[in-house]
Amino acid sequence: MRGLLLGLLLLGAGLLPAAPAAAADNGMWGVFPTPAAGAAMTDRAYFFHQGAAGSTLSDSVTVLNSSDRELTFRVFATDAVNTPAGGAFALLPVETAPKDVGAWITLAPETASTVTVPAKGRKDIPFTVRVPADATPGDHVGGIVALGTAVEGVQQDGKVQVGVRRSVGARLYFRVPGPVTPGLSVEDVRVSRSAPLLPWVKDARATVRYSLFNRGNVVVEPTVAITAEGLFGRRVLDRPVRELKLTLLPGQRIELTEPWPDAPQSDRVTVRITAGAAGHPDLVSRSETDFVAVPWPAVGLLLILAGAGITVRVLRRRRRAESEQDASVLDLAGTR
Repeated sequence: MRGLLLGLLLLGAGLLPAAPAAAADNGMWGVFPTPAAGAAMTDRAYFFHQGAAGSTLSDSVTVLNSSDRELTFRVFATDAVNTPAGGAFALLPVETAPKDVGAWITLAPETASTVTVPAKGRKDIPFTVRVPADATPGDHVGGIVALGTAVEGVQQDGKVQVGVRRSVGARLYFRVPGPVTPGLSVEDVRVSRSAPLLPWVKDARATVRYSLFNRGNVVVEPTVAITAEGLFGRRVLDRPVRELKLTLLPGQRIELTEPWPDAPQSDRVTVRITAGAAGHPDLVSRSETDFVAVPWPAVGLLLILAGAGITVRVLRRRRRAESEQDASVLDLAGTR
């Protein structure tokens, strides 16, 4: 039980959003396409390649050690995914065998064990991409990762030591020519809501949750607009189209949330999500859900007060009836 638990694999490049391309670097080492002969740096932040099914092509990746000490890495190729919550770009850890483009890549034999890069030095590692004969058309996304072998931040957790190994990966986008079919759908729209005990003293709050699913075979960069209408078509939320700043990979589904700090206190509301994709103007998907905003604490209080009022009225009527009955009995006794 005193063994070392490598608890967390940080993918330096794998968590980058869809932003202007920049070489993957964590301050100590970087991974990027090898510069042209005679050049110190590359003008390619990521790998972009295209090849027909059954073809083969070659390239080279560079691991740059910018630290003051020698570093040792495990270098491997893998597939890319979107994190289910939030949709961040991520690369699979070394323990997970790739099934797509990561499995097509063969690195130089020197990477079979570990690769050592001297301080302030670099290592260029050739690799080959062999596209399977049955490769499907469209985008296939992965990366080449340099995983540091040093364990950092080791902490004792009972009888177990927990540490972190950091990694940096360069993205690789590969397109197999053929029919290109962009696809995007909005699914599972729902709203959760919380309201103050006394309505209109504080704002009600809500969270809109929804899923985006890339049904196509190419990468898309989603855009989203969110609107909500109350009774009689009254607009209670209007958030215009905006880019989500993420890259949604083919076949990936992600869960997103949208805070709504000033949600209606009392209304019947229809929330509508409209999704599109930058670069694909005809790609539009919509989905909606309804909810009823009711200030339940206030309603409960009103019901309690109403119930108390009814109880008091019934008791008064009962007492009045008993008094009238007693009076009639006295009258009868007097007439005798």
